[in-house]
Amino acid sequence: MSDASNPNTRNKHKQHHTLDKLQTSSFDRRMSLAKASFRAGSRWAGVNAGTLFSSQEDKDRKRKQVMSEQAHYLVHEIGKLKGSIVKIGQMMALYGEHFLPVEVTEALHTLNNDTMALSWSAIEKQLKHELGDKLNDLVVDQEPLGTASLAQVHRAVRKSDGLEIVLKVQYPGVAAAIDSDLGLFRNMLKITRLVPQTREFDEWFDEVSEMMHREVNYPMEAATTERFYERLKDDPRYIVPQIIQEYCTTGVLCMTFERGVPINSAVMLSLPQSRRDKLGAASIEITIRELFEWDEMQTDPNFGNYLVRLGNGKDIPDKTILLDFGAIRGFDPNLLKVARALIHAGYHHDKEEMVLAMHGYAFFDKMPPGTKPAMADVFIMATEPFTTLLNNPDAPYNAFDADGKYVWKQSMLHSRVMRQAAESMTSPFFSVPPKEFMFISRKFIGAYTFMTVIDAHTDVRAMVTKFIK
Repeated sequence: MSDASNPNTRNKHKQHHTLDKLQTSSFDRRMSLAKASFRAGSRWAGVNAGTLFSSQEDKDRKRKQVMSEQAHYLVHEIGKLKGSIVKIGQMMALYGEHFLPVEVTEALHTLNNDTMALSWSAIEKQLKHELGDKLNDLVVDQEPLGTASLAQVHRAVRKSDGLEIVLKVQYPGVAAAIDSDLGLFRNMLKITRLVPQTREFDEWFDEVSEMMHREVNYPMEAATTERFYERLKDDPRYIVPQIIQEYCTTGVLCMTFERGVPINSAVMLSLPQSRRDKLGAASIEITIRELFEWDEMQTDPNFGNYLVRLGNGKDIPDKTILLDFGAIRGFDPNLLKVARALIHAGYHHDKEEMVLAMHGYAFFDKMPPGTKPAMADVFIMATEPFTTLLNNPDAPYNAFDADGKYVWKQSMLHSRVMRQAAESMTSPFFSVPPKEFMFISRKFIGAYTFMTVIDAHTDVRAMVTKFIK
């Protein structure tokens, strides 16, 4: 549950300061942001006037400096308001790097998700409103496991059988404030002129709106979690929390409490290579099955969405705990067909096949033919883990180990792909990819990062072979 921190790890320090009420009044929020936007906009206009007779180099330097300063100032003001507007800013930072100025995304990335907790009296009132007499079935820990902009998580025990559960409690009023906050955020960007008002911006802002409403749709998240539970319940490598429908409402999501350690924890990184390899393989296999088998994907590859329940290295295996199914997306069949064709071409390390695989997808079809080979180079490199040293002479000599497994950390794949992509995007014909395509790309980047962090060696080619015809 990325929205409310990690529901399976207790906060190390007790919350000494809490809020008794979340401010969701649209009038108060509008006034706060209007003042901040006017101040930032005035400063921006002043810079443009003040650099009228400066050299172009000095103008650019000054504008970048002021843009960074004003973006950080606005982000600071947004952070004070909490609620959905903070989450909107975080989503814009995560998905907007292709159309937002780097100074703006850097500032937005500083928005802190570890917000001050809502007081227990306010949470208890909300739980009573949502659960009624069912709340008497539970002993709820008053100290939250995690807090975020839209909700906070509390551990509880069911009195009748001692079952440990977690309750993700949506803050009162945040769902109703989403549309208003989206309007405020958009007006702020327009007034300050920090972001060009382009078609790409409009499309991504609409996507942020859709994602925000999904974030607070707990019945949908519960159904998605149950779907993944059914798919993986018999696979000993995974744990998906069970939804406890008895205590689920539109404002409360209830599931079993699952203990584990973060994937980037010291204990994880100290595991023997063989155990890390198995965990890595299990993780990336999910991504492949999402694309080739399930036609839907967890599009938020946040490290906080994974835990590991450690075994004993003998008869009890390590298990990957999958959390937060609020960001699951289905995809258009044509996009899935193209994405699979790209991987198919990468599997064969065939650049001509890669260019042909782009056919039939509007984003690629609009490109002049001469620009496609550069884009194909990016995909060829990105699919390197699906190849072998025998069919891929372009792979670094140390990208595969003696058993033919891909060595993620040693291959430096992520940085190489980013460099290759940056070179390809210099074409004047390059435009921002459709958001659906970017979701798939981001998921693979997240999976690759996971493998690199735990220094896994994996036979990804074997996982893909069954889907390659």
